[in-house]
Amino acid sequence: MLLFETGLPTRYYIPREDVRLDLFEPTDHSTGCPYKGTAEYWSWRGTADVPPHIVWSYPEPLPAVGPVKGLLAFYNEEVDITVDGERLERPITPFSRKPSAT
Repeated sequence: MLLFETGLPTRYYIPREDVRLDLFEPTDHSTGCPYKGTAEYWSWRGTADVPPHIVWSYPEPLPAVGPVKGLLAFYNEEVDITVDGERLERPITPFSRKPSAT
C-alpha cells in the first residue's frame, strides 16, 4: 500500500506477516496526525546503528487512510527499500538523521 503525503516521500505500508517483528521491540512512543490518526512504533533490537522508532503502524487510522490499518511502514530516510527489484534513493526530510560532527 502506497501512501502519498504533501511534502514527504511516498510511504510503503506492508503487511505485518511480511515483517520479522521479533527483530523489533514495541516502544511507548506514539504520534498523532490530523489526517491519519495515532501511530504506534517499534525499535530495532539489534546492535546496528538504527534510530529508534524506525517502524510504525496505525492500529485505528482515520477513515481517509483506512486501508493502512495494521500495516507497517519504515522510515525511507533510514532503511533501504526495494520496489520491483530497484532500490529507492533515501530521501532527505525533517525525519532524516543529522550527520554527526567530526
